[in-house]
Amino acid sequence: YNINGMYWEVKDMRNAKYIAQWFLDRNAIDRAENVDVEGISNLKLQKLLYYAYGCYLALYGEVLFEDKLVAWKHGPVVEAIYHMYKDNGSSSIPVEPLENALDVTNNEKIVLEWVYNEFGQYTAWALRNMTHEEEPWKETQQNEVIPDELIKKYFLEHYVTA
Repeated sequence: YNINGMYWEVKDMRNAKYIAQWFLDRNAIDRAENVDVEGISNLKLQKLLYYAYGCYLALYGEVLFEDKLVAWKHGPVVEAIYHMYKDNGSSSIPVEPLENALDVTNNEKIVLEWVYNEFGQYTAWALRNMTHEEEPWKETQQNEVIPDELIKKYFLEHYVTA
């Protein structure tokens, strides 16, 4: 848009719901092709969102979605997504595909596919335990927002190589 003769590009910020839906749709595709693939529970979804957020932030220097990650008892959580799916308990979240949910940018797809393949192979509790060993969660007071700087620094040191 134009302000005082200067043009500004506006990045349409995604919310975490869109990225969560991507993981659920991606998993539904896998499950349709292979009966041995397990579904995604709320706990597992939270950890996939955390790893995707951290990797994207470390790789591209910008956030994957506008929602913040909060340090909860069982690891990093996007509160809005938790509340959206909490009625499923520890069961797999039933998928109602959103139109164009798998339609992401190339950079997003690179990160999301990598996270899905790398971390999606673990159980929800294995992922929970992994986050409990990582500084972003350990160094943030419970129920506080995990600072992006802390996430970026940790992911640059441990997951993303230049």
